[in-house]
Amino acid sequence: MDSDGTIVDVTTPHQLHWHTASHQRQRAFVQSSKLQDVLYEIRGPVHQHAARLEAEGHRILKLNIGNPAPFGFEAPDVIMRDMIQALPYAQGYSDSQGIMSARRAVVTRYELVRGFPRFDVDDVYLGNGVSELITMTLQALLDNGDQVLIPAPDYPLWTASTSLAGGTPVHYLCDETQGWQPDIADLESKITARTKALVVINPNNPTGAVYTREILSQMVDVARKHQLLLLADEIYDKILYDDAQHISLASVAPDMLCLTFNGLSKAYRVAGYRAGWLAITGPKDHASSFIEGINLLANMRLCPNVPAQHAIQVALGGHQSIEDLVLPGGRLLEQRDVAWTKLNEIPGVSCVKPAGALYAFPRLDPEVYDIADDEQLVLDLLLSEKILVTQGTGFNWPAPDHLRLVTLPWARDLAAAIDRLGNFLASYRQ
Repeated sequence: MDSDGTIVDVTTPHQLHWHTASHQRQRAFVQSSKLQDVLYEIRGPVHQHAARLEAEGHRILKLNIGNPAPFGFEAPDVIMRDMIQALPYAQGYSDSQGIMSARRAVVTRYELVRGFPRFDVDDVYLGNGVSELITMTLQALLDNGDQVLIPAPDYPLWTASTSLAGGTPVHYLCDETQGWQPDIADLESKITARTKALVVINPNNPTGAVYTREILSQMVDVARKHQLLLLADEIYDKILYDDAQHISLASVAPDMLCLTFNGLSKAYRVAGYRAGWLAITGPKDHASSFIEGINLLANMRLCPNVPAQHAIQVALGGHQSIEDLVLPGGRLLEQRDVAWTKLNEIPGVSCVKPAGALYAFPRLDPEVYDIADDEQLVLDLLLSEKILVTQGTGFNWPAPDHLRLVTLPWARDLAAAIDRLGNFLASYRQ
């Protein structure tokens, strides 16, 4: 203000230019091009729509994700007690590969698996769930354009993480008419000079298939012939129904480099703890650089969350309560049976009986249901029935004719939900 009371503008020309320019144009921050082909439809746009409906007060039955806790599955008390008691000792960083007691427990676990190759604690990496370890492995392995063979349908993290690492996911078909066993001829036909690894998800998510020894041996023969790295996702190896038997991929390929992924999330019902492991078996002298890359990434994240690491030893060494849930009279078996029976009662819907895991992957006959866009289908189901499922194409299945739903709700709730699905489909048109 001047002496006579006049207001004086003291803004310099430089300040005025900056102020004007900042209001004229803001720098745009756009998504990285590295995410162009990265999708995860289990928590994709339809899931986000469900969250908005929940915020408005609607009750949504979430059959989209294998999260046991919301459906009344509790962690064994001994796991929680041990983890709580360990909290005073879990305040600092651990070794980047994980605490020694948990890694020893992983080694001991596989000593009890028939034919599983020997390995030691230095071959074990603990992680914030299997998801982190998958991402680390593919980041350490792939150069731009390297190809990874992944089943169709798949667990979509494998496809997304391959793309994020600069690789190219190539999907080999699993045959629904053969109980969703992999099609070996299709698998081998997809191999090129750039193919670097073969992913095997067994028991399979989303189909529930448990692979036979014959199929696994044929897959290993193909991988051996083409010198591929084996990546075995076996998170559901303890969730088996009827007379299904799980055969670890590494046990069929003791002469090959194989990375086996597993964790506590499903069999021990502690998905939120984020406690997984990676075990490396087979000859490693020709893979020292790759393993050094995994070490580097493990060091960069400093360590897995330490409290959850303390749950691993007691979980693996204690009573395996998952067995009570999958045997006759067990809750998971009952729910699998109800889901399979009720889905097959819907006209035009068929479902291969899941032999393992926590999902059903029913087919909608295109002769009965003219579905061009299965994402629109699951959105319409959500809006109409307040039931959230995931479309089959979200698992990299090539046609819009499948859905995945989890079999975790109580049997009566699951039966009611599938009845509502059937009523919805009876009048649905696109």
